[in-house]
Amino acid sequence: MFKKILIANRGEIACRVAATARRMGVRTVAVYSDADANAKHVAACDEAVHIGGSAPKDSYLRWERILEAARATGAEAVHPGYGFLSENEEFAHACTEAGLVFIGPPAAAIQAMGLKAESKQLMEKAGVPLVPGYHGSNQDPAFLRQEADRIGYPVLIKASAGGGGKGMRAVEASAAFDVALASCKREAMSSFGDDAVLVEKYVQRPRHIEIQVFGDSQGHCVWLFERDCSVQRRHQKVLEEAPAPGLTEAMRRQMGEAAVAAARAVNYVGAGTVEFIVEQRPDGDMAFFFMEMNTRLQVEHPVTEAITGLDLVEWQLRVASGEPLPLTQEQLVRSGHAIEARICAENPDNNFLPATGRLHVYRKPAAVAFERGAVRIDDGVREGDEISPFYDSMVAKLIVHGATREEALARLDAALAQTHVVGLATNVQFLRRVVRSRAFASADLDTALIPREQAALFHQQPLPAALVAAASVAMTLEREKALEGPDPFSRRDGWKSHGESLRRLTYVLDGEPLPAELRYGHEGRRHLAAGVGDARFEGDLSWQAQPAGPGLALDLCFAGWRERLHVYRRGEEDHVFAGQGAAVVAAHDPLAHAGEGESEGGRLTAPMPGKVVSFAVQAGDAVRKGQPLAVMEAMKMEHTIAAPADGQVLELLYAPGDQVAEGAELLKLEVA
Repeated sequence: MFKKILIANRGEIACRVAATARRMGVRTVAVYSDADANAKHVAACDEAVHIGGSAPKDSYLRWERILEAARATGAEAVHPGYGFLSENEEFAHACTEAGLVFIGPPAAAIQAMGLKAESKQLMEKAGVPLVPGYHGSNQDPAFLRQEADRIGYPVLIKASAGGGGKGMRAVEASAAFDVALASCKREAMSSFGDDAVLVEKYVQRPRHIEIQVFGDSQGHCVWLFERDCSVQRRHQKVLEEAPAPGLTEAMRRQMGEAAVAAARAVNYVGAGTVEFIVEQRPDGDMAFFFMEMNTRLQVEHPVTEAITGLDLVEWQLRVASGEPLPLTQEQLVRSGHAIEARICAENPDNNFLPATGRLHVYRKPAAVAFERGAVRIDDGVREGDEISPFYDSMVAKLIVHGATREEALARLDAALAQTHVVGLATNVQFLRRVVRSRAFASADLDTALIPREQAALFHQQPLPAALVAAASVAMTLEREKALEGPDPFSRRDGWKSHGESLRRLTYVLDGEPLPAELRYGHEGRRHLAAGVGDARFEGDLSWQAQPAGPGLALDLCFAGWRERLHVYRRGEEDHVFAGQGAAVVAAHDPLAHAGEGESEGGRLTAPMPGKVVSFAVQAGDAVRKGQPLAVMEAMKMEHTIAAPADGQVLELLYAPGDQVAEGAELLKLEVA
């Protein structure tokens, strides 16, 4: 076994690998960029080496610097994690040339499976079922459109060298093909340095089911059951579970054997995942087709660990050091059900726009790693850390295991309810709505689940307005109480020797005024009336408060509710978390809305920090409402900015390639 390894990655996967290495007595070396100088993964390792600037191309993609760090620290092997250089055959080969063990498959296997078109041709020879499509080398746009017309719409354009949903677009009609192709190629070149694509038939009601495979250098290869990764947004996974619901044992075995055949076709060594698209036919039958092979450990590997009781990173280290696989196919067993939720810094209600900022509050459920029947958290951040625009938006992975799928679902919802993040937008409440949705709860799964269930998943307010107001009133009074002096004249609790006193407070919830009237009676009695519009509630208000980090835990009683709440105040906002959901309420400032009636005209600003990819217009162009104007890239994803109204472009204020801050004005538009 190795004495020291270098982890050529960052964030939660670097912390994850370091945890297993520490348990096995293997020392670890972290690498870090300027932005990650104080990151959690740096502290998680025994040593750390600075390798460059914040952008991945200046640090985590500079493999020559990573190899220098490995040589300088005496590391014997390099673990690439996932993303970055994990599927780069040049890096794998360079590690070998430098006398280092690459903890992954041979470079030849990465190369064979790295290009989707070539890998599909290889799988066809190995007898693995394929989706109808064009996987050739001719990249002429007119030819590709002709092939798409031949295959029949809808089709899926996919970056040949890609993964993670980048460089992928579904196209419904021939007229939309050219624009989608250009966007795919641009995103593929930016992400992978290769703009080649393939075109495939877009399977209707597809499920995304993948098989975990593992090979060793002695020629053994096994499959460790399957994972269902059908719940996706922008072709990126949101929830993953194992085993796949509704899969027959016969089909499970067929997929497992096909996955092993795919791995053997390239003499695979180490951890890999063979991904299949599964067609759900009207008669209830299912058919599976090879989609791609990921020649690395997957983000969702913890659900496989949960149902098998194995540590796949330990398997990686053992196989890479020359040991045979720890178990044979016959010895592998599964138990129970596991689900993983990806917690991301993004705003689901605004087309999943990535968010950046500081984690002022980051509270997690109690977790016990690597044990079944428990909640597990894999993350690479701590409270107070900054989420920057340079890397992926994932904050953490929340993994649960239960005896049944129903038990796992209940445990996941409870764990998400205990996850409190303040400082930037996240998808935590969105995940709760997905988990509670009819489709997911009943395992009615396909990759269109989120758009199909959008009415129940987006723009929801799960907490009653009056309850939110009551929590904010309690928080306000508790903060005022802390400012009281020893004399009775400094008391702020509304006490009077006789009669009642009235206090009016106004909050804003989802843009709507939320007025509250608090009446103080004798002996400390408080009566609150609050609500939005016609939805009004009133009753006596009481609570018990306990400090909870930067906030308060409140046992609150009001208008028939008895709730355990957590409230965190940041600036003029109260972030309220309850068992049924969460809400943000702001103190109303009448002056904050002064001048709102003044039009900003054609001011179009960057919705997040990032890079200007391209402009679709020039100064002087007339545009229509909804017409694409510019494309920005942030957190590895492209975002199109459209015209808010008909008008004329007056001026472009940046050039393609420019980095811009959030709120920067990109162009001037004269509204018609």
